Amino acid sequence: MNVYLDNASTTKLSTNVFISMKPYIFDFYGNPSSIHRYGIEAKSILERSRLFVSEILNTDPSEIFFTSGGTEGNNMIIYGFIKKFKIKNVITSPIEHYSIIKPLKNLYNDGLINLNFLNIDEYGNIDYIHLENLLKKNNNSMVLLMHVNNEIGNINNISLISNLCKKYSSIFHSDVVQSIGCFKYNLQLLPVHFLVASAHKFHGPKGIGLVYMNKSTSINSFISGGIQEMGIRAGTENISGVVGFAKSLEIAYNNMKKNKSYIEGLKYRMICKLKKNIPNVIFNGNSGDMKKSIYNLLNVSFPSVNDYNMFLFDLNIKNIFVSSGSACISGATNSSHVLNFLNLKNNIYKKKGIRFSFSKYNTVEEIDYVVNKISEILLRLNHFKN
Repeated sequence: MNVYLDNASTTKLSTNVFISMKPYIFDFYGNPSSIHRYGIEAKSILERSRLFVSEILNTDPSEIFFTSGGTEGNNMIIYGFIKKFKIKNVITSPIEHYSIIKPLKNLYNDGLINLNFLNIDEYGNIDYIHLENLLKKNNNSMVLLMHVNNEIGNINNISLISNLCKKYSSIFHSDVVQSIGCFKYNLQLLPVHFLVASAHKFHGPKGIGLVYMNKSTSINSFISGGIQEMGIRAGTENISGVVGFAKSLEIAYNNMKKNKSYIEGLKYRMICKLKKNIPNVIFNGNSGDMKKSIYNLLNVSFPSVNDYNMFLFDLNIKNIFVSSGSACISGATNSSHVLNFLNLKNNIYKKKGIRFSFSKYNTVEEIDYVVNKISEILLRLNHFKN
């Protein structure tokens, strides 16, 4: 049995999404900037897809910009907006994705911004009182906080954050890469200035994402060289990817309630079985709390495991495919800055973790198989210790 539980890194491409993309790979392959018929056809499907996505998100198509994914989108907003408007005070959390933290630290090191990190408790929860106090002291700040943490699954209250930013005349950007396939966004009701999303997190293709930019804001072009994407993002548009994004978002929204119920059941089953079979198992952050974390992610530490690289290798040998954290950094350092931060806050962690992330393609049988194999591996480790 092969079990893929690394869906927070990337998901399997939906067959229906691929079918929707196929004509725009083989038949309608023109450059949308060309003025001949093939180019006009490509431009037409690009704008129809933009309109379709904007209708799903309840916003104007002029506020949707297609990118290569979440990392580009976050960098695009940080460098394009902060530099343009010379924003001085920036507020974020120490457990954001590195595509937020690293460019902000670059600007801080260059002396361009004051960088404020919010207080976070031992479970990774944001201190909203601290956020409001910072906003009171620094009107016209920029706040960058993700909706759902991609490693521990904590859900931030972006409605509260949005309204606080509105109250103190500040700009709010939220990375919703980990959540957009699991939550419905009504951008007419949510007072957010920027959002970033990526299709491969909800069974769409890799290499395509979007930036939502409220019409009340603007940014400098991050990639220069052409007038594509309304002059905001130069480069020939990925037409088949755009089609795939639109289709995968449609499928996710139309099946969200059913998928949530099913995937929640898988996560709950795994929590119960791990608790029953493995003494002192630790669920990192809020990931073990069904009400405080996203339903498709579980981050787990096992007290008897010291070498998580070897543990991941053992799981791989059993055809169980998981990760120790964000795919963007785990291959290089195999260390989670999120869990490292929680280690500083709470001595019970002091361990790395394994991130199990589920999708509609997983089964109950797979969950049972994984827990059984984990139990076998841990039993062997304890045997060698003894």
